[in-house]
Amino acid sequence: MRPWVLEEVNYAQLKSQLPEVLVLPLGATEPHNLHLPYATDTLEAQIIGELACQKAYTQGAKVMLLPTLPFGTETNQREFPLSLNLMPSTILQILKDIIQGLEYNGFRKLVILNSHGGNEIKPMLRELYGQTKIQLFLCEWYRTLASEFKADIFHHPDDHAGEIETSIIMAYHPDLVHQDPQTGKILADEGEVQKPKLNAINEGWINITRPWHLATTNTGAGNPHLATPAKGKLFVEKITSKFAT
Repeated sequence: MRPWVLEEVNYAQLKSQLPEVLVLPLGATEPHNLHLPYATDTLEAQIIGELACQKAYTQGAKVMLLPTLPFGTETNQREFPLSLNLMPSTILQILKDIIQGLEYNGFRKLVILNSHGGNEIKPMLRELYGQTKIQLFLCEWYRTLASEFKADIFHHPDDHAGEIETSIIMAYHPDLVHQDPQTGKILADEGEVQKPKLNAINEGWINITRPWHLATTNTGAGNPHLATPAKGKLFVEKITSKFAT
């Protein structure tokens, strides 16, 4: 039993010490090239959430990790089977319902740990502002937090199912990575991305919702073939140590 993981504690333990800070991980269910599981984003949220909360807890923080939401917004991957979609408005309503219950029970601090790029949570925080007594925080580990460390660890730019995500899953769930049993070679394509024809999109001052079936071959965006478990462990250690503070 880990006292910082809600799924593992019982009511007797919870009554004896209520947490002050709650962490809600958000994942997704979608393909990740040919080699990573559909649960990659969800697993990453759980890995980072559990380790960060453990480190914070051992330093004296009254923190608890809530169960991970395994569904996210998948409209740009709708062409791929079993990309399980929740519309942004649905996610907002789920957050509202969870927050309402937490507020009723007297909790006042909630960190949303987002692990899926398709989840646009910041606009939801704007809508929720002033509607709840709970102070809301958002951490999207793969953006600002990851940028501090990834250049020193990884060789390839990574967007989806590339070197970073592959290294993380190899480190913590190696049995879920599709590899040649003889050579250990990752059985995936190179993760090449077809650039849009409109230069303004490539230059970054015009944005669209990317049609993933046109932009990629097998949903991968980033080369996974230099991934190693050691890189994944080091990366997660750095991220969770900073997040724990």
